Amino acid sequence: MSQSYEVIFENNKKWVESKIGDNPSFFEDLAKTQTPEYLYIGCSDSRATAEELMGAKPGEVFVHRNIANVVNALDMSATAVIEYAVQHLKVKHIVVCGHYNCGGVKAAMTPQDLGILNPWLRNIRDVYRIHQAELDAIEDEGKRYDRLVELNVLEQCINVIKMACVQERYILEEYPIVHGWVFDLRTGKIIDLEIDFEKVLKDIQKIYNLSEDQWVMSRKRELPL
Repeated sequence: MSQSYEVIFENNKKWVESKIGDNPSFFEDLAKTQTPEYLYIGCSDSRATAEELMGAKPGEVFVHRNIANVVNALDMSATAVIEYAVQHLKVKHIVVCGHYNCGGVKAAMTPQDLGILNPWLRNIRDVYRIHQAELDAIEDEGKRYDRLVELNVLEQCINVIKMACVQERYILEEYPIVHGWVFDLRTGKIIDLEIDFEKVLKDIQKIYNLSEDQWVMSRKRELPL
């Protein structure tokens, strides 16, 4: 067994000891339940970990990660996580967080056959297709790459907002709100793309009807107090 593998268990032991040292009932309390306010949907990249970059503690963030932070309606893993977070954990915020220098996004910009990755990366190629005019107008390759990272986050946020559970709970309770972030590996900073959630939701409802009734944002104000 490699030494680097064994180090993980040593680190875990030290972590347990430090937590108990600060709070003897830490793990007893942690085991009771979870009440996170955030669902974080991020990239699987080893350099961009949710809790560390957010400064969050165990129990504060519900996390789903995959290559290039994609939200696809046919991906049962992502949709199940969102449904559970919205309906059962009652999260107040859903964050889709991409990062600059994303290998998945870069691969989607490269014209080559990548085998089993092809159908997954097609989600990002579709983002390029939708925003092709804007992206092709950017002469600097690095800046074009960064912009596709941002646009991919935007489109994945829209995919989250399309989901029935998100729309229904927001109209009834005014939560969750969907946010788009980019983590800049070069500076360590989180960049808020400042997505206008209500505007996107209104636009989505014109196309992605969820019932026979006309769903409008004012409906939440018609509900009895």
